[in-house]
Amino acid sequence: MNTLKQLIEKYNQPVPRYTSYPTVPFWDSALPDKNRWQAIVKDTFQATNSKEGISLYLHLPFCESLCTYCGCNKRITKNHGVEPVYLQAILKEWSMYREILEEKPVIREIHLGGGTPTFFSPENLTTLLTKLLEGCDIHPNHEFSFEGHPNNTTREHLQALYDLGFRRVSYGVQDLSLKVQQAINRIQPFENVKNGTEMAREIGYTSVNFDLIYGLPFQTLESIKDTFEQVITLSPDRIAFYSYAHVPWKEKSQRAYSEEDLPQDEEKFALYELGREMLLEAGYHDVGMDHFAKAEDDLYVAKLENRLHRNFMGYTTNNTKLLIGLGVSAISDAFYGYMQNVKTVEEYYALLKMEELPIVKGYFCTDEDVEMRSHILNIACTGRTKWISEPECAQLNPEILLHLLDLNADDLIELGNNGLQVTPLGNRFIRNICNAFDLKMRAANTQTGAAEKMFSKAV
Repeated sequence: MNTLKQLIEKYNQPVPRYTSYPTVPFWDSALPDKNRWQAIVKDTFQATNSKEGISLYLHLPFCESLCTYCGCNKRITKNHGVEPVYLQAILKEWSMYREILEEKPVIREIHLGGGTPTFFSPENLTTLLTKLLEGCDIHPNHEFSFEGHPNNTTREHLQALYDLGFRRVSYGVQDLSLKVQQAINRIQPFENVKNGTEMAREIGYTSVNFDLIYGLPFQTLESIKDTFEQVITLSPDRIAFYSYAHVPWKEKSQRAYSEEDLPQDEEKFALYELGREMLLEAGYHDVGMDHFAKAEDDLYVAKLENRLHRNFMGYTTNNTKLLIGLGVSAISDAFYGYMQNVKTVEEYYALLKMEELPIVKGYFCTDEDVEMRSHILNIACTGRTKWISEPECAQLNPEILLHLLDLNADDLIELGNNGLQVTPLGNRFIRNICNAFDLKMRAANTQTGAAEKMFSKAV
């Protein structure tokens, strides 16, 4: 059996985080069939709206300063005059989708992402969301959440969004070491994180999440330990502990520091192991890929009750089949198809002005895609998946079966005739286990090796 060091060396390969299948790099680059997309959206909506409702993701791309590690779509500016124009554009796009849906939507989930959603004033966010929800019903089990920057999330932001039904805030903490913060150009004192957390709880938010990253420049075991000791004193309800995705060929800002400044392979994995150990000792539970939650948090409860779902917003407790993404680069998921918006504000405005949906690329799923996605989501959300019947194990795609047998030999899964179960050791390698069912990536690597430059490494 391989040692942990050998497993890290073996499985530290570029693989997706699987917020969709197929993943975005394998979507069609040609202009998508907009009529077909609208038909899929309408069909999925009519089949699911009355029972489960729909999800909305709003991408708010503006930031006042550039965090050099960031791989998100963003626009750096200190000009807050951009706010009303952009928000009107989002409302225009939503009105176009409302025409496609025809009937009154039931809103189950809203997430404000970025960029920095709290770049926008509380007043402008209130106007946006009030108009967005006009003529809609709110699902009784709705979940509204937003991403906040500890430096600029004010009590007014928190109160305004709370009044609109928001109960979860996610703060981008990343790391509390000043040396690391200076390297990634994100200086935020612990006091700001503490104030943001306390204000949210005083107002009535029921879930506070922290995003933390391991593998950043100049991180050490000592600095990670210090970060987690401080974080644990604030007792956030959830923690997302992500692996830093170093992709300087895609994100030029990541060239602000040298690769020699980054912890590598075994050293990087040790950072994760220390953070994970400290969280488990503090009473958190390993929910799945990168996520930890307290026993009473909805995310962990959903995992226990097999209600956990994963989409472009990450893990969620609401399994809606229709997710509409609004704003630049936002992605929509209609179960049988995906679509992504254009990536620049200028293109976004221009297409909306021409009364066209601002989409640029997409993908329509085959039956095989739906089957593979089912296995990938099962593994990511429940740690197991099943075949339809026992003989199917022998009839699996030979490449999938070969990969599963290898994972089984390494004690990352327990492979049976009718399914697999992720082992405790395998929880550290969930992305690799999901990857066994990624036929698109395997075909791309076989043909050209192109997938090697598409994704960050698993560790």
